[in-house]
Amino acid sequence: METVTSAMDELLRVAQLGEPLWVASVDRHNYVLNEEEYFRVFTGPRKEGFQAEATRESAMIYSAASDLVAILMDVEQWANVFSGVVSRATNLQVFSSGQEGTYNEVVQVMNVEFHVASPVVPTRQSYFARYCLQHVDSTWAIVDVSLDHLHPTLFNMCRRRPSGCLIKDMPSGYSKVIWVEHVEVEGGGVHSIYKPLIRAGLAFGAQRWLAILDGYCQRIANGSVPLDVIGFLVGSGRESLLKVAERMVRGYCRGVNASVANTWTTLSGLDNLSDTVKMMTRKNVDDPTIPFGFQLTMVTSFWLPTPPKRVFDFLRDRNTRKEWDMLLNGQDIEEMAHIVTGNEDGNLVTMYQVKDTNQNSKQTIMLQETRKDLTAAYVIYAPIDMVSADTILCGGDPSCIPILPSGFAILPDGPIRGGRPTPHGETGGSLLTLALQVMVDPAPDANISPASVSVANQIICDMVDKIKETLIS
Repeated sequence: METVTSAMDELLRVAQLGEPLWVASVDRHNYVLNEEEYFRVFTGPRKEGFQAEATRESAMIYSAASDLVAILMDVEQWANVFSGVVSRATNLQVFSSGQEGTYNEVVQVMNVEFHVASPVVPTRQSYFARYCLQHVDSTWAIVDVSLDHLHPTLFNMCRRRPSGCLIKDMPSGYSKVIWVEHVEVEGGGVHSIYKPLIRAGLAFGAQRWLAILDGYCQRIANGSVPLDVIGFLVGSGRESLLKVAERMVRGYCRGVNASVANTWTTLSGLDNLSDTVKMMTRKNVDDPTIPFGFQLTMVTSFWLPTPPKRVFDFLRDRNTRKEWDMLLNGQDIEEMAHIVTGNEDGNLVTMYQVKDTNQNSKQTIMLQETRKDLTAAYVIYAPIDMVSADTILCGGDPSCIPILPSGFAILPDGPIRGGRPTPHGETGGSLLTLALQVMVDPAPDANISPASVSVANQIICDMVDKIKETLIS
């Protein structure tokens, strides 16, 4: 309790003080923490051998403050909303259940793994307490602080100095949120192409967290917009479609990272991409949310000298998709339904039908979500059968529809204009992660032959070549 109370006092000051604690960067486009001033005011020192990352950002979010507090204090919901950053989260203990049924004065201890959607960036393990307090002016404050010093035997790669946010209700349904991220990390093992992004705070920093939160609240606000269905007279499928798409995105983000739950094998000697193509196999016998059987995941991350917006627009364009999607076998796709999920152009959940020229084959439906903010963009998709599509469109329970997502995570390649990407990512390069997940055999005890691995590797390499050929030419 002493630790979290002290951390709350520090957060309130770090979130609101200006110079000399926060000083303008050289190009004056953002602010950086003044280390000397910080340790003059607060306790130290830095953890030996660890690097410091400190960022602060504010935004107006279209949501009531109490709703934002509920997202941040419900560990399962928090991990789901922030699946682009949180790989796994466990609520280990709750010390206080709050006042009068609210989250005021709740303290909980958490174990969390943070990630970037790529297997070449190590995840960050952190053990910390989260403390929520409503102040006399009705501002909510939520602070995280690591508990390593209380458990010296624990070794975590990420130590959270007081980090968190201040949330205050504003007129017209908005809340003002000030977010602070202040961590010390053992920064080894990161692939060189991701280092500028991480140093700029665009992978784990305050701007990333606020961008995700803003996107989620836009998605909720768009909930009243009707489902735009082509050729189907249904109106209750909206919630089902959004739920299954959200689960698809979560499955993608957590399935392509360097989590301890993912065991990657690096392919070698097959081609010029082999040092970054990674493979993983899974056997599913009891999880109905993904297909039963033996699955293969292939992932590669690479740099493109192309702005993120152009990469995003190219990959989400159904008219050119057959140019790079080897699994379509040259077939076209036709839109069946879509939902607008955000204010940015291209934030959609869409259902496509693959136009198979073989009349005797089963119809394949493709579910796709495209989402974009200032810090990241995604094009994620998964095949489903016609029965599952009907269940979704008719508003049925989508929780057990099996989904095996593939797709792309698109990140800026580093700081532009002083630590921030330009609006809509119009300049600079991109870091692209491509993941393919396929069902190899419905029998979970099956194995995969070296020839099958070679074929899968060739498919992913051909896709990379096609994408580079179009975007770099």
